[in-house]
Amino acid sequence: MITKKKESPLSFKITARDKRSRARTGILKTKSGKIETPYLIPVATKARIIALNKKDIKNLNIKCILANTYHLHLKPGDKLIKNSGGLNKFMDFKGIIFTDSGGFQTLSLGEAKRTGYTKLGKNQEREKMILKNEKKPSFVKITDKGIQFKSVYDNSLHFIGPKESMKIQSNLGSDVIMAFDECTPANKSFSYQKTALTRTNKWAVLSLKYHNPKQALYGIIQGGQFKNLRIKSAKFISSLPFDGIAIGGSFGESYGDSKRAMHQIIDWISQYLDDRPVHMLGIGWIDDLFECVSRGIDTFDCVHPTRIARHKQLYISLESGGNKENKFTIKIVKGRYKNDKTKIDKNCRCSTCKHYTRADLYRLAKEKNNNNDYAKLATIHNLHFMLNLLEQIRKSIKAGKFQKLKKHWLK
Repeated sequence: MITKKKESPLSFKITARDKRSRARTGILKTKSGKIETPYLIPVATKARIIALNKKDIKNLNIKCILANTYHLHLKPGDKLIKNSGGLNKFMDFKGIIFTDSGGFQTLSLGEAKRTGYTKLGKNQEREKMILKNEKKPSFVKITDKGIQFKSVYDNSLHFIGPKESMKIQSNLGSDVIMAFDECTPANKSFSYQKTALTRTNKWAVLSLKYHNPKQALYGIIQGGQFKNLRIKSAKFISSLPFDGIAIGGSFGESYGDSKRAMHQIIDWISQYLDDRPVHMLGIGWIDDLFECVSRGIDTFDCVHPTRIARHKQLYISLESGGNKENKFTIKIVKGRYKNDKTKIDKNCRCSTCKHYTRADLYRLAKEKNNNNDYAKLATIHNLHFMLNLLEQIRKSIKAGKFQKLKKHWLK
């Protein structure tokens, strides 16, 4: 087993701590730049944030993004990206780039397609679609050596194991990479989760062996919703010389169960999390951000802000009617906004809110020919809103007022 610490290509300095929780601020730095944490990392699945161009990303002051190893391996190909000088040059992005390992696709292309189970439990809409169209075959086959994927583009077969994942991520040239893992759905039995965890732990060691030492490598804690498996995973991963720790997997069989279980799981493993940066994979809902930050999570990645923007949901603060019940959003295509001349959110200073009203966004969202215009404006708003919220959280921790801010948002 690899236990010797190497010189890390990543530095992480904790700058402030909340006295009543595990919340903390820090500075995470790589060769490509630095971010202040806690930080929500926007997702650029295929090396672009959908609906935005380079100028938009610069204007939003996005300092870190996460790209998807599986998709970039298939299109345009990790070797092409390597020959272009890596993701930073390929995207013309001056900031930190994270990549996942490809392990999440065991869930998204496997059980999620077959049964509707996703990261936060069973997706009822997906299940209805599956029942209507009959069950779709899984796009993955899992073995102890790795995972065979069927391409979502042309059905061609591709094998990715820990060695292959490290090679692909090395070709991509990202700053922070993830160890190869199996992301298991919550409906799997204890026996299956235990077997999958043994695989993930084995792959973690192999990821350490084969990864490019110029890239920071995070180990991933798995174990489903089972306490002893999560603790076992946390002990093992934290004992290895990873540059950071990530928490992965699914958490419960329903949306509500997943929310509660997620927070409980972090509590179970918190004693094994140290001063290395801790990343929460695939989580970025407002209530979860507060709950996870209070439990010591430093960074998050999530498609939610950009995805819901394209599906006509826009973030609003409490002062504009946001709450836990409406998930701090409005559905902009509802008739009540047709003649609403107010800003999307009265506290927001994004370029969309400066120049457009709710009525403007309603009209653009309704017109099929203007969907690209709508998606751009909505995405800018949602990302600005979330990046600003994380800035508020950082300031509150430094000022000793995090608990007050959390109570204000989650009341």
